[in-house]
Amino acid sequence: MKINFQHKTEKEIDVLSSEKELNKIILYNDDINTFDHVIESLIHVCEHNELQAEQCAMIVHYNGRCDVKSGSYEDLKPRCSALLERGLSAEIV
Repeated sequence: MKINFQHKTEKEIDVLSSEKELNKIILYNDDINTFDHVIESLIHVCEHNELQAEQCAMIVHYNGRCDVKSGSYEDLKPRCSALLERGLSAEIV
């Protein structure tokens, strides 16, 4: 029984950990912002490296949206606000 209890506890911890990571910032395409502005914003706000920011910008351009950051809501809220303040279209889901 002790093994089952430990196993069950580990599963509960895994579920709690993954629930914290379920939130994502979605960045949407617009006709206003330049690629350079989007890339610079992703580097500064979401801590992307240059290649990652460029790839996200291309995905947004061609697909209309891209998940640019995942994590806890508490971490994503100020990041999403910063993207919005920079004139980008984003939301947390």
